[in-house]
Amino acid sequence: MPDIDPNFMCHKLSICAEAQPVAQHKRKMGTDRKLVVETEVAKLIDARFIQEVQYTTWLANVVMVKKPNGKWRMCTDYTNLNRACPKDAYPLPNIDRLVDGASGHRVLTFLDSYFGYNQIRMHPRDEEKTAFIIDSANYCYRVMPFGLKNTGATYQRLMDKIHRHQLGKNMEVYVDDMVVKSKDLAQHIADLSEVF
Repeated sequence: MPDIDPNFMCHKLSICAEAQPVAQHKRKMGTDRKLVVETEVAKLIDARFIQEVQYTTWLANVVMVKKPNGKWRMCTDYTNLNRACPKDAYPLPNIDRLVDGASGHRVLTFLDSYFGYNQIRMHPRDEEKTAFIIDSANYCYRVMPFGLKNTGATYQRLMDKIHRHQLGKNMEVYVDDMVVKSKDLAQHIADLSEVF
């Protein structure tokens, strides 16, 4: 289950007042894809990232996307829900500025958050709005799912809050990609200790 205290940060949906909930009709899916969905849903349940839900007003379909290695990735089609939410104007860093900020440093460590998005809880009142349909039931996310509008802004907001004293000094962050930067190895060990 997520490690981020919901009182510190959680993902909230801002749905326009005039938006009407949309419950998508379940789309047909091939047998091979259904098996992958069942496996992925079981993993999400075991991780306590999702829970079964009934009587939803917003309901999305699962979409299977083929990865370069030939395996399937389960995604959720939040097109309707995303359309109903205004863009979060939280400023994302300029990637060129981040690259420039790391130049001139002799030692760099690149970090990528493992299941980073899934460490942030959905606000309890918004969990059911993330509902998706499969053959056996409807589920909703308890954590911030991929494909939902403004999740990048929420994640960046979290990183900025957690690493506010290091950003621009010995660390740069772009959503869930981080680089710890130092002038020499001895300083780098100290910088990594500060990050962790």
